[in-house]
Amino acid sequence: MGICEGRICIVTGAGRGIGREHALMLAEQGAKVVVNDLGGETDGTGRSTGPAQEVVDEITAMGREAIVNGDDVSDFEGAGRMVQQAIDTFGGLDVVINNAGILRDRMLTNMTEAEWDAVIKVHLKGTFGPTRHAAAFWREKAKAGEPVDARVINTSSPSGLYGNVGQTNYGAAKAGIAAFTVIAAKELGRYGVTVNAIAPAALTRMTENLGMGQADEETKEKMSPRWIAPIVTWLASPESKDVTGRVFDISGQALSVSEGWHRGPTTEPLDDPAALGPVVADLVAKARRNANMLGYDER
Repeated sequence: MGICEGRICIVTGAGRGIGREHALMLAEQGAKVVVNDLGGETDGTGRSTGPAQEVVDEITAMGREAIVNGDDVSDFEGAGRMVQQAIDTFGGLDVVINNAGILRDRMLTNMTEAEWDAVIKVHLKGTFGPTRHAAAFWREKAKAGEPVDARVINTSSPSGLYGNVGQTNYGAAKAGIAAFTVIAAKELGRYGVTVNAIAPAALTRMTENLGMGQADEETKEKMSPRWIAPIVTWLASPESKDVTGRVFDISGQALSVSEGWHRGPTTEPLDDPAALGPVVADLVAKARRNANMLGYDER
C-alpha cells in the first residue's frame, strides 16, 4: 500500500521531464493517473501522443492504472474534457497537478507579443482551466454532503519567485501561479481542497539551454527531475491535508518553503514628493535585499 493508494490524479505535461517523474511515482504509490501531454517541443509547437503513451505503458507495466489525455491545458474546454475523462474513467478525481509549460525566452526589448502571449497562456491559463473545472466538481460533491479530500499542486519557478534575466514572460506567469495558489487555497479550503505549489529546479529539456546541460555528472544527478516527485507525491496524498497555500522550493540539493511578500521597513507617508528622496533611501537601506535565483539575498 502506497501513500496515494486509490487516489485519482491528473498530471499535466506528464510525457517528459518533471511531469513524467510525478506520474511514475504517483503510480508507484498506488495512484490512478491521467497522463496529459501534447507531446510538443519546448516552445509549444508540434503535437504527439507518443510521450504520454510511453509513460502510460510504463505505469501499466507496473500493474498500475493510467490513461493518456492529449488535450491542451490552455484551452478551457479541453481542460474540462480532461477532468471529465478522469471522472468517467476512474469514477472520480482527487488530485490535479498543473505541470505543463513551455519556454519562449527573450530579452524584454526583443520579446514579441506572440512570445509573451504563448507563455502566459500555457502556464497561467493552463493552471486556471484544470483547477477551475476540478474545483467545480469538488464543490458540488461537498455541497451534496460527500467527503472531499482533494489536492491541487501547481508549478511555479525560481524565475517567478526570485527573477531571472531573459524570462519576463515565464517569470511573470510563474509569479502569477504562486499568487493564484495562495488565493485558491483560501477559497477552496471550505470544500476540503488544499492548494500548494512547487518551485522546482531540475535538468530537463526546458533547462538544458540555460547552461545546465554542460554540468558535470555529479551536478546532473543532483539536478535530476526525480528529486522533484517525492514532495509532489506527498502533497497529493491524504497525509498533506493540513498543508495549504504554500510554495515549496525544491531541487536535488534542498527542500524549503518559500516565504511570500511581507511588509518591510515602514514610515509615515509624505504628501511632498520632493521630500521623499532621503526617506526612500533609508527604507531601502533597511530592507532585506531581493533574493537571487537560489533564494538567498543578492550580494
